[in-house]
Amino acid sequence: MLSIKKLAQLPPQIRQYLLVTANYWAFTLTDGALRMLVVLHFYNLGYSPLNIALLFLFYEFFGVVTNLIGGWLGAHIGLNKTMNIGLGLQVLALSMLLVPGSMLTLFWVMLAQAISGIAKDLNKMSAKSSIKLLVPKDSQDKLYKWVAVLTGSKNTLKGVGFFLGGALLTLAGFTGAIAILTIFLTLIWLLSLFKLQKELGKAKNKPKFSEIFSKSKAINTLSAARLFLFGARDVWFVIALPVFLANQLGWQHQSVGAFIAIWIIAYGIVQSFAPVLTNIINSTNSTNATNTANVPNGKNAFIWAALLTSIPACIALLLNNNIYPEISLLTGLMIFGFFFAINSSLHSFLIVSYANEDGVSLDVGFYYMANAMGRLIGTVLSGWLYQIAGLTACLWMSSGFLLITAIISLRLPKQKNILN
Repeated sequence: MLSIKKLAQLPPQIRQYLLVTANYWAFTLTDGALRMLVVLHFYNLGYSPLNIALLFLFYEFFGVVTNLIGGWLGAHIGLNKTMNIGLGLQVLALSMLLVPGSMLTLFWVMLAQAISGIAKDLNKMSAKSSIKLLVPKDSQDKLYKWVAVLTGSKNTLKGVGFFLGGALLTLAGFTGAIAILTIFLTLIWLLSLFKLQKELGKAKNKPKFSEIFSKSKAINTLSAARLFLFGARDVWFVIALPVFLANQLGWQHQSVGAFIAIWIIAYGIVQSFAPVLTNIINSTNSTNATNTANVPNGKNAFIWAALLTSIPACIALLLNNNIYPEISLLTGLMIFGFFFAINSSLHSFLIVSYANEDGVSLDVGFYYMANAMGRLIGTVLSGWLYQIAGLTACLWMSSGFLLITAIISLRLPKQKNILN
């Protein structure tokens, strides 16, 4: 643990990286807890899987809009402001859920989730864009490691958030849990307002609003692959899995939250070590000893997407044939998590690497717009498919989406350090 004295002696870029990461961590912890609270609380109230999915409809939809506009906004006013706006909006969204139970209507919760969706994607876009500006241009290997650590640690904390949400619901009830999260994030927000660098991420040449859509072939291709990649995860993960565990397997809230937490934590750990894992493979195919020799490219994205494609289909076949269904599901999803984590970490590096430095948030925002669109499609399909056909249908759809991801990834640039 760094002391305050040692922290003050660190280079400014490192201190800003740590602050950005701390903001991202705190936000993600509350976001994961909030999602688990909403899913389990409203399932207990008798909401159908499709209605629970609808609670997150605005959350995902406004994530799409926010990433498009947020990238342009970050280039104009600075990433410090967009990050702090995101933290403030999440405090507002949490506060909205502190109303009496009679006021927690479907529309009210959807509205709170819409604000939370805006907040989440402002925060994510700001954090990912900031890393590009805090790493030297000629250090692509270091950029890969920093992005992997930021992304992996965030997802580990999101997993802790899922566990925290299930535990708080049991120990403090829905309203008490929301109050605890609100107080915690308010303190983080106040710290960030005073400490985050003021000019971080402002573009020298202010982009026009019409430039929010990327003109880069590499970024457009990667964004399309990202859409189907995250649709493939959320089509079973968001609604179908927690409801299946609670309804079909009879798991208690704490158990549902614990498993999803373990999955996310393990997923985040693998993401953090993705540079090590992919470099081992790259090193066997390269005699180049330079720092950029093992930096991943489009070929790596295709290979890892192809490896992931068959896993959900295998789980579905095991479930359809009633072959140790609980063990098959849990083991299969842990294997899926390992390969998905590598894919996600590769994508997160590639978008930051491809993005132009001046106005980096524009490219990153466009990419995460596609990410949010994939989550939106996956969330709606998760509730609808589970309701009409069960978990195995969600898993088959996941494999179909992953096959599309692999095909699209064939069009990504094979050379390293491509910018356009």
